[in-house]
Amino acid sequence: MPRCYLDNAATSWPKPEGVLAAMDRYHRELGVAAGRGATRSASEVDATIARCRQRASQLINAESSDRIIFTFNGTDSLNVAIHGVLKPGDHVVTSTLEHNSVLRPLSELRQRIGIETTLIEPEANGRVEPAKFRDALRSNTKLIALLHASNVTGIVQPIDDVGALAREAGAIMLVDAAQTAGNLPIDVRRSPIDVLACPGHKGLLGPLGTGLLYLRRGIEQHVASFRQGGTGSLSEDDRQPDRLPDKYESGNHNAPGLFGLEAALDWLEQNHVADLYAHELKLRRRLIDGMTHTKSVRLFAADLPDEFLVGVVSFVVEGFDPQEMAAILDQDFQIQVRAGLHCAPGAHRSLGTLTSGGTIRVSFGPMTTVEEVDRLLDALRQF
Repeated sequence: MPRCYLDNAATSWPKPEGVLAAMDRYHRELGVAAGRGATRSASEVDATIARCRQRASQLINAESSDRIIFTFNGTDSLNVAIHGVLKPGDHVVTSTLEHNSVLRPLSELRQRIGIETTLIEPEANGRVEPAKFRDALRSNTKLIALLHASNVTGIVQPIDDVGALAREAGAIMLVDAAQTAGNLPIDVRRSPIDVLACPGHKGLLGPLGTGLLYLRRGIEQHVASFRQGGTGSLSEDDRQPDRLPDKYESGNHNAPGLFGLEAALDWLEQNHVADLYAHELKLRRRLIDGMTHTKSVRLFAADLPDEFLVGVVSFVVEGFDPQEMAAILDQDFQIQVRAGLHCAPGAHRSLGTLTSGGTIRVSFGPMTTVEEVDRLLDALRQF
């Protein structure tokens, strides 16, 4: 029996065939570093990476492709933004729902340089209330950080409303789009987003080791470079270049990864993010409807309307530790899901699952089929 992969919120699989072909071609036929030579091979690598940047820009409707910074994953993107923005005495407003990729950098900076943080709890429906962000603002509030959708429940947060408050207060709005980039249409020119961070290997369907950071025009003046080094430009100067994207892209790019990401973004253009989102919501509804008739299953965030959700479902099975159930699904049914706290302890605290092993998480991708959802339902009916 083939494996049934339902862990796309961790990393998407399978990748489009073009992603594999692009990475293979880079390794077999090119193999040179980006921005470090004038050979024909180097020129092709540079052109492909430039095309990747342009496709990423178009995907989120950025002002121009130089607003897109390549990083090594979503965590790297968030660290570049958080460490680059904050200085001693700055205040940050964020939510308890955030991934540790936000919570841990903030904790580090609290201890190291004395920043202040206010964490907003979600409402009973799993969404944050924008008014609570407004009430938390101070004169020294520098940053508001909010995830676009929870990696535990799939609940979409009101980033436009919170971003509008940030703009009125003169604070920088950072959005963690790890669960929405490539899964949900995003328009950074229509939404009050100053900085957007995401990995390349989840909804964008690229390989591991790739990530993106978007900076609204002018915001780079408030974001110091997180690392310094060779950029292949202005090499006579010992200072880091100020121009984008060089300011934040020191050292060699992950060229094979960006070849794969460029092919993945091409695939997304052809298949349309809105259509893929509709596909994942259809699968989510089918799973939820099937689970409501399974007495042993307790679902979370099952009653919200579609516009507040992405293709992520969390649940527990009565009588089973989540890790135990995930192991059974894998070993006995060849169904792969994710169990545990998902690096989001605050989200589990709000669900009441923090001290009981977390939840079992199912997450869909473009390649997930109705038959795979039904396989999971058939398996769960046996408990």
